[in-house]
Amino acid sequence: MLSSLRGQPESYERKSRYRFGRTLGAGTYGIVREADGPDGKVAVKIILKKNVKGNERMVWDELDMLRSLHHPHIVRFVDWFESRDKWYIVTELATGGELFDRICEQGKFTEKDASQTIKQVLDAVNYLHNRNVVHRDLKPENLLYLSKSPDSDLVLADFGIAKMLDTKDEVLTTMAGSFGYAAPEVMLKKGHGKPVDMWSMGVITYTLLCGYSPFRSENLQDLIDECSNGKVVFHERYWKDVSQDAKNFIMKLLQPNPDDRATSQQALKHPWLSGENATDHNLLPEIKAYIAKARLRRGIERIKLGNRIEALKIQEDDPENPDFSADAATASGQAQPPSPKEDGKSKLTRAMKGAIFREVVLAKVREMKEQEQTLKVTEEVEKEAKRKSFHG
Repeated sequence: MLSSLRGQPESYERKSRYRFGRTLGAGTYGIVREADGPDGKVAVKIILKKNVKGNERMVWDELDMLRSLHHPHIVRFVDWFESRDKWYIVTELATGGELFDRICEQGKFTEKDASQTIKQVLDAVNYLHNRNVVHRDLKPENLLYLSKSPDSDLVLADFGIAKMLDTKDEVLTTMAGSFGYAAPEVMLKKGHGKPVDMWSMGVITYTLLCGYSPFRSENLQDLIDECSNGKVVFHERYWKDVSQDAKNFIMKLLQPNPDDRATSQQALKHPWLSGENATDHNLLPEIKAYIAKARLRRGIERIKLGNRIEALKIQEDDPENPDFSADAATASGQAQPPSPKEDGKSKLTRAMKGAIFREVVLAKVREMKEQEQTLKVTEEVEKEAKRKSFHG
């Protein structure tokens, strides 16, 4: 049904409730922007209709799924509306920062703290799985704090590739997940379901406890081989003060065969999540090392984001209702391609790109140093193993 407002759909009138601000992210189908709504700040996912033509069911499925979820550790659905050329999905905005960034602001973060943090996330995953929903993109960047308050809830966000299964045993076949967090069966295109989320939980837990990933291959085939062989190494230097319960919990999740992997309900019953046997060892130094490496990825993502926004801006069909404007992209602090007509903006763009490039280079240097350190640790472990073998 069309509204009298320039032939827009009736729901479009609700757009006037929101004042749009900076761009938070961009993907294949659209962007996510911050906005001020009637009840505070929100995140608005804006999807170009032409980009999902023939697959509109995907948008309605996401809407139906978000509207059905009500859990303290899952980002809350707020509203939706559409224009002639776009859909808008509004959710609460988590302003407290990503999990690892927030941890770095604390003076101390122990294994006990980690066990309770993972328990919160796992509680949300269990809620999803009980409703036959698979998130499919669990990673630290999608674990956000709702507010800056010290007692803020940690929430699971970004349901863009989540799927609601028609039956509890339905098998999904499309590629999903993020490099380093996707389960072997996803990368091998064998078909997958709820166990993929449990694999990702294992990778997140391992990384949270030592500051680096259990799987560090940089190309897909090597990563598949590494994940499929079932060998998870707990290097003595970084794991000597971490409890055996924690290692056992991780191994229950990082099983190459999805049938051998703990379910969300089984994992919630694991003794490590009680925190009783978790140590008071401070994990902060290791986590700060992880954040240093993440800066490299963020620098590259900033450049990609600016390019994606430019590409989406070109595809807009409704000049009276622009949402992919240069202002929106600049508000996100992203570099924009220089405009020959606007010297001031060109200089700003070059400066921003220069700053990003410097950050990328510095992060790469830090990463190389950390790789050197890891190599030394590996050599030490091998020497120790040989020494024990010789004396044994």
